Amino acid sequence: MITDTHTHLYSSQFSEDQAAMIQRAKDAGVSRFFIPAIDASYTESMLKLEKNFPEDVFLMMGLHPTSVKENYLEELAHVKEWIDKKDFYAIGEIGIDLYWDKTFLAQQQEAFSVQIQWAKEKKLPINIHCRAAFDEIFEILEAEKGADLKGIFHCFTGTLVQAEKAISYNMKLGIGGVATLKKGKIDKFLHEIDLKHIVLETDAPYLAPTPYRGKRNESAYITNVIDKLVTIYGVSFKEIAAITTQNSKDIFGS
Repeated sequence: MITDTHTHLYSSQFSEDQAAMIQRAKDAGVSRFFIPAIDASYTESMLKLEKNFPEDVFLMMGLHPTSVKENYLEELAHVKEWIDKKDFYAIGEIGIDLYWDKTFLAQQQEAFSVQIQWAKEKKLPINIHCRAAFDEIFEILEAEKGADLKGIFHCFTGTLVQAEKAISYNMKLGIGGVATLKKGKIDKFLHEIDLKHIVLETDAPYLAPTPYRGKRNESAYITNVIDKLVTIYGVSFKEIAAITTQNSKDIFGS
């Protein structure tokens, strides 16, 4: 059993072949798909996905940092409304992204903190999006750390020191296509991180692994990530699939 802990199966990039794409993943052994939210404009398509694939799809709810704009309070209200009336498996993806735009940093920090509080209230894990913002993310995690804080550091691309710091806040490291890239760098130290701290993800349709770099990513391609981890850790494909799936169950509770 393989678990993709982060895949945008509702993306418009899959509008023509969504069912076939999901079937390809299932044929490859992927039987659990955790779906992160972005903003209110995607909620309907996420709910439709869950309705069509109720045994396979597990939804998160949250406000993505790149969607934190002038109307962020309205967007946060949308998140709160949904987590109060429906069960979700995590609050995410949430965090801080300073790669594209730093205009709304203060609002991103507020949105991140508020959504962490909601996750704690609901006893849910968080799914963190971090881009060019490790210091800012860690500052908030330091303030929120405790037994009631846990989650996944989605698409981890930091250093060994940053990986260890993320783990210290009860975060698993989301490892995907970046680990297969020559410039990804994390493959150089990943062997120093115990597999108990790792979960698998694709971030499909983004961040396709080698040899699909530059093409649309799919959840089926998570097997290429496992192949890379086999060479890094020197353990079997089956063992990596089993350990990382159990890690995902420890985080999501299912």
